[in-house]
Amino acid sequence: MNSEERNEKIELYGKGFEMLMETLNAIPREAWKFRPAPGEWSIHEVIVHLADSETNSALRARLLAAEPGRVVMAYDQDKWATALNYHDQDVDDALQFTKYARLTTYKWLKTLPDEIFFHTVIHPEYDEPYSFEKWLNIYVGHIPGHIAQIEANYEAWKSSEQ
Repeated sequence: MNSEERNEKIELYGKGFEMLMETLNAIPREAWKFRPAPGEWSIHEVIVHLADSETNSALRARLLAAEPGRVVMAYDQDKWATALNYHDQDVDDALQFTKYARLTTYKWLKTLPDEIFFHTVIHPEYDEPYSFEKWLNIYVGHIPGHIAQIEANYEAWKSSEQ
């Protein structure tokens, strides 16, 4: 990926929270705790997951920049959702955390020199080195992927209310 492509992705990454809020603002809060099926996440749980994911992604980005070659932590998102009781966590706190973790990382990414994006770390879930470009590709699509999940949950909720 060249500098121009990377900068476009960084800008898209920076819009993730705004895109999330546009989606959430169109969905009534009473739909947020609805689970479309046993074992599937509610909108509320997706939001709390995003806060935890932003924590992990921000840390991974900083490790990529400051400590290339290091092993980074993997985590089981489904175990976290259950063990950390996502369904009962404060969704507004999770949204604020997501907002600022994403914003500070976005602003920081824009300051990095090109050579940093060639750094790699060892990620236990990947056989090949985990590059900063891989990180960017994953997280630029993370919130949009969950927006699709949120929209599907909302449609399932509307169908269940009829």
